[in-house]
Amino acid sequence: MSRMAATRDGYGQALLELAGNEKVVVLEADLGKSTKSLHFRKAHPHRTISCGIGEQNMLLVAAGLASSGYIPFASTFAIFTERAFEQMRNGVARPNLAVHLCGSHGGTHTGTDGSSAQSIEDLAIYRTLPNVTVLHPCDDVSTRILTKQLADSRYPSYTRTARNKTPVLYDDVDPNAIQIGKGIELMDGSDVAIIACGVLVSESLKAAESLKEQGIHATVIDMHTIKPLDTELVDRVATRCGAIVTAEDHSIIGGLGGAVAEHLSSTSGTPLERVGVRDRFGESGQADEMLELMELSAPHIAKAALKAIARK
Repeated sequence: MSRMAATRDGYGQALLELAGNEKVVVLEADLGKSTKSLHFRKAHPHRTISCGIGEQNMLLVAAGLASSGYIPFASTFAIFTERAFEQMRNGVARPNLAVHLCGSHGGTHTGTDGSSAQSIEDLAIYRTLPNVTVLHPCDDVSTRILTKQLADSRYPSYTRTARNKTPVLYDDVDPNAIQIGKGIELMDGSDVAIIACGVLVSESLKAAESLKEQGIHATVIDMHTIKPLDTELVDRVATRCGAIVTAEDHSIIGGLGGAVAEHLSSTSGTPLERVGVRDRFGESGQADEMLELMELSAPHIAKAALKAIARK
């Protein structure tokens, strides 16, 4: 059994590892314990700014810091980053200031916090903003590596992390194999390609194993960067497989599925089935119950794969 960990832990670890850079500063909105920026705060209190429950203010404080040569990392729950959308748009993205926003507890996998706290639209919202890089890593290792890479970016970013533990996939991987803007091929097959992000990457691997028992060979891709989308990789698997499934714990409108659909519609027109939250809100339940209820789990991904193949 592989190690289990939450992606938010990878974020907290990355901040600690970035502390050697004096320009790195961390901002919190009363949720440092949950987003895991508290480790940085304990080690470097003089470089941590508590903004209280003031997400809009936090974003503009971060913008001021970025314009003064600092590298600000700000975090709160994904649902609360949405409160600061206008500040992210006008104060950060428009002047292209490298502010790095992390939304923790994204998606319905968040579970028992219920629908008011389950952001199913964050990736879509931030993907609409010019200049903004959008990331949704699948394990703590890739979250740590990608977050550290953001410190060198000239662009603002939004990263979604998850509350609950998921299988760790990259413990033994060369860190250079994980790069912003480049999807990672985890399994290679020629019948269908499953492109997933976040908590559904491990579910997609499970789906691919079950398809193998039916003699169907699936490619599985961890598309941790939603924007800029790795369109070269999408084109490559569209040609190789001729059928694609996207899988995300997010609305099928505007997220990974939307991004891939937009690209395919103007290029190959490859059949695409989107696994995601189908234009509804979540509800309160355990993480695995939510994946089942929302039809996001491995069996549903496998079913979508068969549907996509039938459309070739």
